[in-house]
Amino acid sequence: MLTLSFAPFPILESQRLFLRAVTVDDVNEVMELRGNPETMKFIPRPLVTSPEMALEHIAMIIEKIENNTGINWAITLKGNPKLLGVIGHYRIQPENYRSEIGYMLLPQYQSQGIVSEAINTVLDYGFNVLNFHSVEAVVDPENYVSAKVLEKNGFVKEAHFLENEYWDGKFWDSVVYSLLKRNFVKKF
Repeated sequence: MLTLSFAPFPILESQRLFLRAVTVDDVNEVMELRGNPETMKFIPRPLVTSPEMALEHIAMIIEKIENNTGINWAITLKGNPKLLGVIGHYRIQPENYRSEIGYMLLPQYQSQGIVSEAINTVLDYGFNVLNFHSVEAVVDPENYVSAKVLEKNGFVKEAHFLENEYWDGKFWDSVVYSLLKRNFVKKF
């Protein structure tokens, strides 16, 4: 089984990106990100509607890091500390050498290759530092953009679960994509 430690917090860099810890200073951007119905369209979780809710979300991210059960980074451009999005191995199964990644990006930064570059950077860390065997991503089947980004990064569709999650008065489908370490290609 994997033994994980995220102390000191690992800063990651790619060609354009600087991935750093999410802090309480990011409260406004987290509120903008998780309070936007468009960015939350495919995520069955409540909208963040106040700074207090954003701070609770940040506290949850920090707690997972402190407990070595998950790790998320603030996506920023090099030279600018403003949080543009969040990405991470937020659900880790050390006994299976596997994690689930998740990511979100503010709408004004989408369609610029930022998420793809961040995914590749976080995968490199997961496979080559944390020694994961596989990484999965779970997406809404109608989130075609996310599916395309995952496929661009080598993920393959493994399963489509019908109505497997209940949220906000309806049942949601989930599609699982995964990538094995042996199929990972570092691009950035």
